[in-house]
Amino acid sequence: MSDLSPARTRLALLALALGGFAIGATEFVAMGLLPEIARDLLPDLAGEEPEAAIARAGLLISAYAAGVVVGAPTIAAFAARLPRTRLLMALAAAFTLATLASAVAPTFGTVVAARFVAGLPHGAYFGVAALVAAQLMGPGRRGQAVAYVLSGLAIANVVGVPLITALGQQAGWRIAYVVVAALFGATLLAIALLVPRVPGDPQATVRSELRAFRRPAVWLALGTGALGFGGFFAVYSYISPLATEVTGTASGLVPLVLVVVGLGMTAGNAWGGRLADGGAVRAIFILFAAFAGSLVLLALTASHPAGLFVGGFLVGGSAAALSPAIQTRLMDVAGDSQTIAAAVNHSSLNLGNSLGAALGGAVIAAGWGYVAPTWLGLALCVPGVLLAWAGAALTARSARREALPSTARVPVGAR
Repeated sequence: MSDLSPARTRLALLALALGGFAIGATEFVAMGLLPEIARDLLPDLAGEEPEAAIARAGLLISAYAAGVVVGAPTIAAFAARLPRTRLLMALAAAFTLATLASAVAPTFGTVVAARFVAGLPHGAYFGVAALVAAQLMGPGRRGQAVAYVLSGLAIANVVGVPLITALGQQAGWRIAYVVVAALFGATLLAIALLVPRVPGDPQATVRSELRAFRRPAVWLALGTGALGFGGFFAVYSYISPLATEVTGTASGLVPLVLVVVGLGMTAGNAWGGRLADGGAVRAIFILFAAFAGSLVLLALTASHPAGLFVGGFLVGGSAAALSPAIQTRLMDVAGDSQTIAAAVNHSSLNLGNSLGAALGGAVIAAGWGYVAPTWLGLALCVPGVLLAWAGAALTARSARREALPSTARVPVGAR
């Protein structure tokens, strides 16, 4: 969009990133408030078995993630032709209402249901916002455009999540969700005022978008993301009890732990976007190696405050860097199905969210302790790397086949 001034372009990108900030808040704030949520919604279980109550409260995280898994491909496929700016406004409005419902729902079951609904617009927002950002930033900067939108989510973990967590610990977790709903309202207003009108894809149909799923490389990239982020969320979902029970950190300092992890995510997100523009496959292998090393460091040193903070920073940074790399990889292998490719990455990542939170809760409930989810995350890296390697090999083989002369691809019996 060359007709926009640099200042206007920056404002439009900031409006898109504000939505990412609000999404980061709604997705991650529960992780620092699980003990408070468990005591409020599951008082009997919390009184008898606090660890089991916290593990069950983790279902709120899994429910949100399940909503993302369902909503991203569904909304992206059916809405690819809609004007993208108006679609982003509608998604921000849906976030506002669903987050308010999370704040006022009276029982554990209804809060779980509200969190599922709140997750539905997540992937579509990030996917469509990434496409709009790519148009704003120009050619050759797709990875950085993805990272710019995701930067709001990363910054939320530095500023928004710790502050809202601290507020929730003092005023109640429901107040925390009211604040998050207000952030979504501000996002709706910012998009309406600052983002230029961007049309949808007039050629897109549900069938053409879903055609991406015929490509094996797409499935392999999705699996890579699910396993990588499954490892991250196995750790991050239970970072609060890890800090208080293993490191011995006072509960009032948990927001500081979240700030450090968020700083790592912010730095890693920018790093991952630049690496992805230099080659998504190469970036994924580099980042998995960094993530695995960070998990080992955290697992071995979490009993010491320095280990918790350094390990948390590195785990957050390496995991966040994977997201723009994997999303760029999906857009590389999805052909013309760009809307669904940009969105479905978040289904994959939140399948990992759900998987990691559930498995992390399971190993804690089994009595293996709060460090066990970190080793679980390391175990999930292994199949993630194998899927990334398989996807790279498949793409390379397809490229070699396409490079052959047409006569060389005709079976002998057909000549």
